[in-house]
Amino acid sequence: MKRIILILICCITALFACNRKGNDLVLSYFKETSKATNKYSYLWNKDLYAPILFVDTENVLLYANEPDDFGALKKEGEIYVGKLPDDLMVSNTSIEWNGKMWAMMYLPLPQDYYGRINLITHELFHVAQPALGFRGYNSDNIHLDEKDGRIYLRLELEALKKAIWESSESAIKEHLTNAIIFRKYRNTLYEGSKESENQLELSEGLAEYTGMMHAGRNEKEAKKHFEGRIDAFYHYPTFTRSFAYETIPVYGYLLQKKQKEWNKNINNTINLVDFFITAFNIQVPDDLEKAVEKITSMYDGKNIIDEETIREDNIEKIKAAYRDKFVKSPHLDFYFEQMSIGFDPTNIFSLETEGTVYPIIKVIDNWGVLEVEKGALMAPGWNKITVSLPFEIISDSVVGDGWTLKLNDGYKILKDELTGNYSVVKNN
Repeated sequence: MKRIILILICCITALFACNRKGNDLVLSYFKETSKATNKYSYLWNKDLYAPILFVDTENVLLYANEPDDFGALKKEGEIYVGKLPDDLMVSNTSIEWNGKMWAMMYLPLPQDYYGRINLITHELFHVAQPALGFRGYNSDNIHLDEKDGRIYLRLELEALKKAIWESSESAIKEHLTNAIIFRKYRNTLYEGSKESENQLELSEGLAEYTGMMHAGRNEKEAKKHFEGRIDAFYHYPTFTRSFAYETIPVYGYLLQKKQKEWNKNINNTINLVDFFITAFNIQVPDDLEKAVEKITSMYDGKNIIDEETIREDNIEKIKAAYRDKFVKSPHLDFYFEQMSIGFDPTNIFSLETEGTVYPIIKVIDNWGVLEVEKGALMAPGWNKITVSLPFEIISDSVVGDGWTLKLNDGYKILKDELTGNYSVVKNN
């Protein structure tokens, strides 16, 4: 008996020590973030430090730098800790919860200081975004899943990579001009792409630029950071929602060497690329197609075109399988009422007019909680999401191929006998 009690005491002691160590680590993150936002408050004439939530999904805990308005978080030393609610949508994002707008991030955070501050202050920008006059846009840019869209984005990024490592102003300007030429040519190929790309860049591009600047890397570290990110970006399954993380930080970093506070001269209605064209005094040629033909070989164009041609063949097979699963075959539709959503923006697939497939996604709505691990089709207007047919319905728990649904009271799954499709509807 004594041995059992001793073991129990040791376990409890170890648990408290573990919690204390976790609390101390989280507190250190809050302190270094506060120091960074104060140091770089000149960037937006505002200290971006705000409510922060760190989410420990393994231990089902929330850590915060201040209390929520409803008392879910309890003070432990200099931080606040609470249980992770089942209905809280978890993601690296900004979120309104329990009376406040929070910057939310998964634990563990990046081990290196630069990556950690970059991430945290990126999300803090989103909290401050409305006050700074920028709205959050939700544009998929599905043309960047097309072969030519990907080719000319990659060529733009290759030109930016070369600009990063140049030391002379003339060489930097040459590569920046070529990057803009690839951008402008791409926009001529896809109607509306200039506007949709700019929308995401005003949101995620400016947020990532803010995070990068707050991280405070020196010149050599910044260049290595940009090159490493772009090279890693090429391996993403899709570019549609993630390209802005790579473009605006580079353009902005190069411009801040000439105009330290350039970002204070923009607003929610400006086109960022046109702004950079003017700021860098770039002359865009009239014949973009001819200019592209002339400069493509400077940026490994042949290999890029060959790689994207092979990818297109492979991706079409994946899209055909998704179309069969979510469009042609009987399926289950969820219509949104008050939706909140979390997903990985690096692996989505466009099905053009039919919508976009999100391989991993979580949706919380009035009808319940849907968690998907093998794909769901988001409608173009973001008014519904589609999964494969359910194969098990037990009370409020519904299971399908790679997805689960916790169905709330007041809702049921109804079959349309004419089409064979199912939908979640309210009880009569």
